[in-house]
Amino acid sequence: MLVDLARVHVIAGRGGKGCVSFRREKYVPKGGPDGGDGGRGGDVWLEVDPHVRTLLDCREQPRYRATAGGAGQGSNRTGRDGDDLVIRVPRGTTVKDAESGAAVVDLTHAGERFCVARGGRGGRGNARFATATHQAPRRADPGGEGEERELTLELKLIADVGLVGLPNAGKSTLLSRVTRARPKIADYPFTTLEPHLGIAALDEARSFVLADLPGLIEGASGGRGLGHQFLRHVERTRVLAFVIDASSDDPAGALAVLEREVEAYGIALAQKPRVVVLSKADLLPPGERELRPASVGLPQARLVSAHSGEGMRDLLEALWRLILTAEEEPDDGG
Repeated sequence: MLVDLARVHVIAGRGGKGCVSFRREKYVPKGGPDGGDGGRGGDVWLEVDPHVRTLLDCREQPRYRATAGGAGQGSNRTGRDGDDLVIRVPRGTTVKDAESGAAVVDLTHAGERFCVARGGRGGRGNARFATATHQAPRRADPGGEGEERELTLELKLIADVGLVGLPNAGKSTLLSRVTRARPKIADYPFTTLEPHLGIAALDEARSFVLADLPGLIEGASGGRGLGHQFLRHVERTRVLAFVIDASSDDPAGALAVLEREVEAYGIALAQKPRVVVLSKADLLPPGERELRPASVGLPQARLVSAHSGEGMRDLLEALWRLILTAEEEPDDGG
Protein backbone atom coordinates (compact mmCIF):
# COMPACT_ATOMS: atom_id res chain seq x y z
CA MET A 1 0.00 0.00 0.00
CA LEU A 2 1.02 3.61 -0.42
CA VAL A 3 0.70 4.32 3.29
CA ASP A 4 3.85 3.79 5.31
CA LEU A 5 3.22 2.79 8.93
CA ALA A 6 5.31 2.58 12.07
CA ARG A 7 4.42 1.90 15.69
CA VAL A 8 6.65 3.52 18.29
CA HIS A 9 6.87 3.43 22.09
CA VAL A 10 7.96 6.76 23.58
CA ILE A 11 9.02 7.36 27.19
CA ALA A 12 9.79 10.81 28.50
CA GLY A 13 12.53 11.24 31.10
CA ARG A 14 11.86 10.88 34.80
CA GLY A 15 12.34 13.98 36.95
CA GLY A 16 15.40 14.04 39.21
CA LYS A 17 14.92 13.49 42.93
CA GLY A 18 15.13 16.36 45.39
CA CYS A 19 18.08 16.63 47.76
CA VAL A 20 18.17 16.46 51.57
CA SER A 21 21.03 18.70 52.68
CA PHE A 22 21.90 21.18 55.45
CA ARG A 23 24.27 24.11 55.42
CA ARG A 24 27.67 23.40 56.87
CA GLU A 25 29.30 26.69 57.84
CA LYS A 26 32.06 27.46 60.29
CA TYR A 27 30.70 28.45 63.70
CA VAL A 28 27.16 27.46 62.55
CA PRO A 29 26.76 23.91 63.88
CA LYS A 30 23.12 23.57 62.86
CA GLY A 31 22.67 25.27 59.52
CA GLY A 32 19.30 25.34 57.81
CA PRO A 33 18.15 23.08 54.95
CA ASP A 34 19.66 23.81 51.56
CA GLY A 35 18.69 20.79 49.44
CA GLY A 36 17.97 21.75 45.83
CA ASP A 37 15.22 20.51 43.51
CA GLY A 38 15.71 17.76 40.98
CA GLY A 39 15.91 18.58 37.28
CA ARG A 40 13.03 18.14 34.86
CA GLY A 41 12.96 14.98 32.74
CA GLY A 42 13.48 15.32 28.98
CA ASP A 43 10.50 15.55 26.63
CA VAL A 44 9.97 13.47 23.48
CA TRP A 45 9.27 15.50 20.34
CA LEU A 46 8.36 14.69 16.74
CA GLU A 47 9.88 17.06 14.20
CA VAL A 48 9.35 17.23 10.44
CA ASP A 49 12.66 16.95 8.62
CA PRO A 50 12.47 17.72 4.87
CA HIS A 51 15.38 15.34 4.26
CA VAL A 52 13.52 12.37 5.78
CA ARG A 53 11.34 10.65 3.19
CA THR A 54 10.05 7.49 4.90
CA LEU A 55 9.31 6.04 8.34
CA LEU A 56 11.97 3.39 7.92
CA ASP A 57 14.04 4.63 10.88
CA CYS A 58 11.00 4.49 13.17
CA ARG A 59 10.31 0.92 12.10
CA GLU A 60 13.87 -0.15 12.77
CA GLN A 61 14.02 1.63 16.14
CA PRO A 62 10.50 1.47 17.61
CA ARG A 63 11.43 2.45 21.20
CA TYR A 64 12.52 5.92 22.30
CA ARG A 65 13.42 7.16 25.79
CA ALA A 66 14.45 10.69 26.79
CA THR A 67 17.04 11.17 29.54
CA ALA A 68 16.13 11.65 33.20
CA GLY A 69 16.69 14.85 35.14
CA GLY A 70 19.63 15.10 37.52
CA ALA A 71 19.24 14.93 41.30
CA GLY A 72 19.21 18.15 43.30
CA GLN A 73 22.30 19.09 45.27
CA GLY A 74 23.27 21.00 48.37
CA SER A 75 23.61 24.77 48.48
CA ASN A 76 20.20 24.96 46.81
CA ARG A 77 21.55 23.77 43.48
CA THR A 78 18.92 22.43 41.10
CA GLY A 79 19.70 19.23 39.22
CA ARG A 80 20.39 19.30 35.51
CA ASP A 81 17.35 19.02 33.22
CA GLY A 82 17.19 15.90 31.07
CA ASP A 83 17.88 16.25 27.36
CA ASP A 84 14.87 16.32 25.07
CA LEU A 85 14.67 13.55 22.48
CA VAL A 86 13.73 14.55 18.93
CA ILE A 87 12.37 11.94 16.50
CA ARG A 88 12.65 13.16 12.93
CA VAL A 89 9.75 12.23 10.64
CA PRO A 90 8.75 13.06 7.05
CA ARG A 91 6.28 15.73 6.05
CA GLY A 92 2.74 14.39 6.02
CA THR A 93 3.05 12.16 9.10
CA THR A 94 -0.19 11.62 10.98
CA VAL A 95 0.17 10.58 14.62
CA LYS A 96 -2.44 8.51 16.45
CA ASP A 97 -2.70 6.96 19.87
CA ALA A 98 -2.07 3.27 19.24
CA GLU A 99 -4.56 2.06 21.86
CA SER A 100 -7.53 4.37 21.30
CA GLY A 101 -6.90 5.28 17.67
CA ALA A 102 -7.49 8.95 18.51
CA ALA A 103 -5.69 11.48 16.32
CA VAL A 104 -2.87 13.27 18.11
CA VAL A 105 -1.41 15.57 15.45
CA ASP A 106 -0.93 15.89 11.70
CA LEU A 107 2.55 17.15 10.82
CA THR A 108 2.47 18.79 7.41
CA HIS A 109 5.13 21.52 7.34
CA ALA A 110 8.92 21.38 7.30
CA GLY A 111 10.33 22.16 10.74
CA GLU A 112 6.99 21.63 12.52
CA ARG A 113 7.38 20.13 16.02
CA PHE A 114 5.03 18.49 18.48
CA CYS A 115 5.67 17.15 21.99
CA VAL A 116 4.24 13.64 22.28
CA ALA A 117 5.48 12.87 25.82
CA ARG A 118 6.27 15.34 28.62
CA GLY A 119 9.14 14.77 30.99
CA GLY A 120 8.50 14.27 34.70
CA ARG A 121 8.68 17.17 37.17
CA GLY A 122 11.79 17.40 39.29
CA GLY A 123 11.35 16.48 42.96
CA ARG A 124 11.46 19.22 45.60
CA GLY A 125 14.50 19.47 47.84
CA ASN A 126 14.19 19.72 51.63
CA ALA A 127 14.67 23.50 51.52
CA ARG A 128 11.14 23.65 50.11
CA PHE A 129 9.65 22.09 53.22
CA ALA A 130 11.16 24.41 55.86
CA THR A 131 8.57 26.26 58.00
CA ALA A 132 8.68 28.32 61.14
CA THR A 133 7.77 25.26 63.20
CA HIS A 134 9.73 22.72 61.20
CA GLN A 135 13.09 24.27 60.48
CA ALA A 136 15.11 21.11 59.75
CA PRO A 137 13.01 18.95 57.43
CA ARG A 138 14.56 15.72 56.24
CA ARG A 139 12.04 15.26 53.51
CA ALA A 140 12.51 15.53 49.72
CA ASP A 141 10.32 14.47 46.82
CA PRO A 142 11.27 11.80 44.30
CA GLY A 143 11.12 12.93 40.69
CA GLY A 144 7.89 12.50 38.78
CA GLU A 145 7.53 9.83 36.12
CA GLY A 146 7.71 10.93 32.48
CA GLU A 147 4.79 10.28 30.18
CA GLU A 148 4.80 6.95 28.34
CA ARG A 149 2.80 6.37 25.16
CA GLU A 150 2.35 3.94 22.30
CA LEU A 151 1.89 5.78 19.02
CA THR A 152 1.06 4.86 15.45
CA LEU A 153 2.72 6.95 12.75
CA GLU A 154 1.05 6.97 9.36
CA LEU A 155 2.71 8.59 6.36
CA LYS A 156 0.03 9.80 3.99
CA LEU A 157 2.33 11.66 1.62
CA ILE A 158 4.75 8.86 0.97
CA ALA A 159 5.65 9.47 -2.66
CA ASP A 160 7.34 12.52 -4.07
CA VAL A 161 6.73 11.33 -7.64
CA GLY A 162 3.80 9.28 -8.90
CA LEU A 163 4.36 7.35 -12.13
CA VAL A 164 1.14 7.69 -14.11
CA GLY A 165 0.48 5.77 -17.31
CA LEU A 166 -1.76 3.44 -19.23
CA PRO A 167 -1.35 -0.28 -18.49
CA ASN A 168 1.91 -1.69 -19.83
CA ALA A 169 3.51 1.73 -20.38
CA GLY A 170 6.79 0.71 -18.72
CA LYS A 171 6.32 2.29 -15.28
CA SER A 172 7.39 -0.78 -13.30
CA THR A 173 10.52 -1.30 -15.40
CA LEU A 174 11.43 2.36 -14.94
CA LEU A 175 10.97 2.11 -11.15
CA SER A 176 13.12 -1.02 -10.94
CA ARG A 177 15.86 0.72 -12.93
CA VAL A 178 16.27 3.77 -10.67
CA THR A 179 15.46 2.19 -7.28
CA ARG A 180 15.82 -1.13 -5.47
CA ALA A 181 12.10 -1.80 -5.75
CA ARG A 182 11.20 -4.95 -7.63
CA PRO A 183 7.57 -4.73 -8.77
CA LYS A 184 6.08 -7.51 -10.86
CA ILE A 185 6.83 -6.92 -14.54
CA ALA A 186 5.07 -8.72 -17.40
CA ASP A 187 3.76 -8.00 -20.88
CA TYR A 188 0.06 -7.75 -20.10
CA PRO A 189 -2.24 -5.08 -18.66
CA PHE A 190 -2.73 -4.50 -14.93
CA THR A 191 0.45 -6.24 -13.81
CA THR A 192 0.60 -3.59 -11.08
CA LEU A 193 -2.51 -4.03 -8.95
CA GLU A 194 -1.30 -1.98 -5.99
CA PRO A 195 1.36 0.74 -5.68
CA HIS A 196 5.04 -0.07 -5.26
CA LEU A 197 7.55 2.31 -3.70
CA GLY A 198 11.22 2.88 -4.33
CA ILE A 199 13.81 5.43 -3.26
CA ALA A 200 15.86 7.01 -6.04
CA ALA A 201 19.19 8.41 -4.87
CA LEU A 202 20.94 11.01 -7.03
CA ASP A 203 23.78 11.32 -4.50
CA GLU A 204 24.34 11.09 -0.74
CA ALA A 205 22.37 14.27 -0.02
CA ARG A 206 19.53 13.92 -2.53
CA SER A 207 16.95 11.19 -2.69
CA PHE A 208 13.22 10.96 -3.27
CA VAL A 209 10.42 8.41 -3.25
CA LEU A 210 8.73 7.17 -6.43
CA ALA A 211 5.46 5.27 -6.56
CA ASP A 212 4.63 2.89 -9.40
CA LEU A 213 0.85 3.20 -9.52
CA PRO A 214 -1.71 0.86 -11.12
CA GLY A 215 -2.31 1.52 -14.80
CA LEU A 216 -4.86 4.22 -15.51
CA ILE A 217 -7.56 3.64 -18.15
CA GLU A 218 -10.09 5.90 -19.80
CA GLY A 219 -13.06 6.40 -17.49
CA ALA A 220 -11.00 6.01 -14.29
CA SER A 221 -12.23 9.34 -12.91
CA GLY A 222 -15.71 7.80 -12.91
CA GLY A 223 -14.53 4.68 -11.13
CA ARG A 224 -13.84 2.45 -14.12
CA GLY A 225 -11.11 -0.17 -13.73
CA LEU A 226 -9.01 0.54 -10.64
CA GLY A 227 -10.46 4.04 -10.92
CA HIS A 228 -10.82 5.88 -7.65
CA GLN A 229 -8.36 3.59 -5.88
CA PHE A 230 -5.67 4.71 -8.31
CA LEU A 231 -6.51 8.41 -8.22
CA ARG A 232 -6.64 8.53 -4.40
CA HIS A 233 -3.06 7.31 -4.38
CA VAL A 234 -2.00 9.92 -6.93
CA GLU A 235 -3.40 12.64 -4.65
CA ARG A 236 -0.67 11.83 -2.14
CA THR A 237 2.20 12.61 -4.50
CA ARG A 238 3.91 15.97 -5.10
CA VAL A 239 4.89 15.52 -8.75
CA LEU A 240 3.36 13.50 -11.59
CA ALA A 241 5.39 11.72 -14.26
CA PHE A 242 3.21 10.72 -17.21
CA VAL A 243 4.87 7.61 -18.64
CA ILE A 244 3.97 6.78 -22.26
CA ASP A 245 5.22 3.96 -24.48
CA ALA A 246 7.33 5.70 -27.14
CA SER A 247 6.80 2.80 -29.54
CA SER A 248 2.99 2.93 -29.36
CA ASP A 249 0.87 4.04 -32.30
CA ASP A 250 -0.45 7.24 -30.69
CA PRO A 251 1.66 8.60 -27.78
CA ALA A 252 -0.07 12.00 -27.95
CA GLY A 253 -3.47 10.31 -27.69
CA ALA A 254 -2.30 8.33 -24.64
CA LEU A 255 -1.18 11.56 -22.96
CA ALA A 256 -4.54 13.17 -23.71
CA VAL A 257 -6.33 10.27 -21.97
CA LEU A 258 -4.10 10.58 -18.90
CA GLU A 259 -4.51 14.34 -18.62
CA ARG A 260 -8.27 14.15 -19.15
CA GLU A 261 -8.76 11.58 -16.38
CA VAL A 262 -6.48 13.38 -13.91
CA GLU A 263 -8.17 16.73 -14.55
CA ALA A 264 -11.64 15.20 -14.24
CA TYR A 265 -10.81 13.84 -10.79
CA GLY A 266 -10.09 17.24 -9.23
CA ILE A 267 -8.44 20.59 -9.70
CA ALA A 268 -5.81 19.97 -6.99
CA LEU A 269 -4.58 16.92 -8.87
CA ALA A 270 -4.61 18.71 -12.20
CA GLN A 271 -2.41 21.51 -10.84
CA LYS A 272 0.43 19.28 -9.67
CA PRO A 273 3.80 19.77 -11.40
CA ARG A 274 4.40 17.15 -14.07
CA VAL A 275 6.81 15.81 -16.65
CA VAL A 276 6.06 13.69 -19.71
CA VAL A 277 8.26 10.61 -20.20
CA LEU A 278 8.47 8.60 -23.40
CA SER A 279 9.63 5.17 -22.27
CA LYS A 280 10.97 2.13 -24.12
CA ALA A 281 13.28 4.19 -26.33
CA ASP A 282 15.31 1.03 -26.95
CA LEU A 283 12.44 -0.34 -29.08
CA LEU A 284 12.83 2.49 -31.59
CA PRO A 285 15.27 2.37 -34.52
CA PRO A 286 18.43 4.35 -33.61
CA GLY A 287 17.78 6.93 -36.32
CA GLU A 288 14.30 7.73 -35.00
CA ARG A 289 15.04 8.15 -31.29
CA GLU A 290 16.04 11.79 -31.20
CA LEU A 291 13.23 12.78 -33.57
CA ARG A 292 10.49 10.76 -31.86
CA PRO A 293 9.24 13.34 -29.27
CA ALA A 294 8.72 16.02 -31.94
CA SER A 295 7.33 13.60 -34.51
CA VAL A 296 4.53 12.46 -32.20
CA GLY A 297 3.64 15.99 -31.12
CA LEU A 298 5.36 15.88 -27.72
CA PRO A 299 8.51 17.99 -28.18
CA GLN A 300 8.91 18.65 -24.42
CA ALA A 301 8.77 14.96 -23.51
CA ARG A 302 11.85 13.19 -22.17
CA LEU A 303 12.88 10.10 -24.09
CA VAL A 304 14.26 7.34 -21.86
CA SER A 305 15.06 3.66 -21.83
CA ALA A 306 14.91 1.79 -18.55
CA HIS A 307 16.73 -1.15 -20.16
CA SER A 308 19.74 0.76 -21.49
CA GLY A 309 19.68 3.65 -19.01
CA GLU A 310 19.41 6.24 -21.81
CA GLY A 311 18.08 9.57 -20.49
CA MET A 312 17.52 8.25 -16.95
CA ARG A 313 19.97 10.56 -15.14
CA ASP A 314 18.55 13.67 -16.81
CA LEU A 315 15.04 12.53 -15.92
CA LEU A 316 15.91 12.11 -12.23
CA GLU A 317 17.50 15.57 -12.13
CA ALA A 318 14.39 17.08 -13.71
CA LEU A 319 12.14 15.32 -11.20
CA TRP A 320 14.29 16.55 -8.30
CA ARG A 321 13.94 20.16 -9.48
CA LEU A 322 10.16 19.77 -9.71
CA ILE A 323 10.02 18.30 -6.20
CA LEU A 324 11.88 21.30 -4.79
CA THR A 325 9.49 23.62 -6.58
CA ALA A 326 6.47 21.73 -5.21
CA GLU A 327 7.82 21.88 -1.64
CA GLU A 328 8.13 25.67 -1.84
CA GLU A 329 4.48 26.11 -2.82
CA PRO A 330 1.81 26.55 -0.09
CA ASP A 331 0.20 23.33 1.08
CA ASP A 332 -3.34 23.13 -0.27
CA GLY A 333 -4.27 20.13 1.85
CA GLY A 334 -4.33 17.77 -1.13
